Amino acid sequence: MMSFKNCKVILVAVLAVFILMAATGCSSNNKEKEDEAQNKEKNDKIDVGFMYVGSAGDAGWTYAHEQGRKHLENLDYVEADDYVESVSESAEAETVLTQLAEKGNDVIFSTSFGFMDYTVDVAKRYPDKIFMHCSGFKTADNLGTYFGRMYQARYLTGLVAGKTTESNLIGYVAAHPIPEVIRGINAFTLGVKQVNPDANVRVIWTHTWLDPAKEKDAAEAILDQGADVIAQHQDTPGPQEAAENAGAYGIGYNTDMSKFAPDNVLTSAVWNWGPYYEEVLKSVKNDNWESGQYWGSLKNGVIDIAPYGPMVKQETKDVVKKWRNKIENEEWDVFTGPIKNQNGEVKIKQGKKLTDKELLNMNWFVQGVQGKLESND
Repeated sequence: MMSFKNCKVILVAVLAVFILMAATGCSSNNKEKEDEAQNKEKNDKIDVGFMYVGSAGDAGWTYAHEQGRKHLENLDYVEADDYVESVSESAEAETVLTQLAEKGNDVIFSTSFGFMDYTVDVAKRYPDKIFMHCSGFKTADNLGTYFGRMYQARYLTGLVAGKTTESNLIGYVAAHPIPEVIRGINAFTLGVKQVNPDANVRVIWTHTWLDPAKEKDAAEAILDQGADVIAQHQDTPGPQEAAENAGAYGIGYNTDMSKFAPDNVLTSAVWNWGPYYEEVLKSVKNDNWESGQYWGSLKNGVIDIAPYGPMVKQETKDVVKKWRNKIENEEWDVFTGPIKNQNGEVKIKQGKKLTDKELLNMNWFVQGVQGKLESND
């Protein structure tokens, strides 16, 4: 026969088991509720994917876009940790875009001109996704394009180069002979000639976006011809390093390249994508995103020039400020006539300003450019 004392011990043990089970159940329910809340919060976020043509650490074009993506990580309604680097401008791009869509990204940014047709094709297959293509010209209901008026920053850097050169020969290491690059060369040359009519800009083509050795070699070739300032349109600092090695000056591109040649880089024409990317995601969040063709400017900060190197004189800074104010106040823009082509023929008449369509299809050089337009093979 069980004693009263033993019964009491068993009763206490049973009660302890019930309390433990209840606590465990409560903890489990709380965990489930927490998981559910976290999943709901994640599902409420806008998932964003990026496709890059180069490495996120290339110090150039892709690096600038990567800084824009990182800017989005500060937004509590955005999940922007999905990106794919070093995607070739080939069928690989279509595969990667499809993967980004299948993974559930709501908005996908494809960040190179050569991705255009692949972005168009994938956008057709995923009408519930939003696609944004950088530097292209094809749109759809769920596909927009975006770019910046980099030619404005190029003009300002041309002013700096024109005021700095002593040999009156400035080198320009050019990527591919497409309107974007041609426009930049022309704007830069117009800036050079504005302050130094005796100076000319010699162009050498590399047909690359990212080939440090080839781009550095191209810069060295122009330096050997007597150039004392080097500008560029590629993603690596190779041309700037070549200028430093030769005791010449450089104008960087994409990001501030002074860290690679601090004693020689005068300034750089730079991109600032973060605020624009934020505006796109705000419009998606507010359900008022619309397809269109965005072309940012100096005025809204998508493009700019980097801080000056210590060798840039105050007189030069004052000249740049004067022309910058004219552009930002929309009193004047770079491709306003009269402007002549290489052959001395008037291409833009007095007072006429090129339309965006004409700028986007530019295929001629202004007076002062030494070099030929090559085929983009």
